[in-house]
Amino acid sequence: MEKKFVVETSARHIHVTAETFAKLFGADAELHNKKDLSQPGQFACEERVTVVGPKGELKVSILGPFRPADQVELSFTDARTLGLKSVPVRESGDVAGTPGLTLVGPCGEVEMAEGVIVAKRHIHMTCADAERLGVADKQIVKVAVDTARPVIFDDVVVRVSDKFALAMHIDTDECNAAAAFGAVLGEIV
Repeated sequence: MEKKFVVETSARHIHVTAETFAKLFGADAELHNKKDLSQPGQFACEERVTVVGPKGELKVSILGPFRPADQVELSFTDARTLGLKSVPVRESGDVAGTPGLTLVGPCGEVEMAEGVIVAKRHIHMTCADAERLGVADKQIVKVAVDTARPVIFDDVVVRVSDKFALAMHIDTDECNAAAAFGAVLGEIV
């Protein structure tokens, strides 16, 4: 029984509400799908915004579709570049009490009071995947990746929904540390 799964690198990106998008790109603007992502219904957009922190700025891709709240996902290296000192590691959607920053688009700016996180490493999977792998939703596991710099990632949260496709997500700092470039497989240990 195959127990390995793809480990993907999730680069810096932003999720926005329809309201924020309209302020940044104009009332009649629409998201344009540049590339479908591994998770069903998710896509990278042609539209990008500039995120501005106390000491710097970065261009960031928008991921669609629209979300109920704005959220910027960075690596710790990105956070330092922007001058953000206390960005917490959180699961997606858990933004209460997190730092904010300024979003700049071609038609306007939005001041985010909160919403900046370093995404907690996680595995998306269906209910059938969870049963096959012997894990449950919100369970914390360890995942081994076999690369030129093999590592075991600890504190990986399992996220189970039949709307997901089986894939683990790490950020660019984690990818670089583990040399997890290209098609990399992981396994729960």
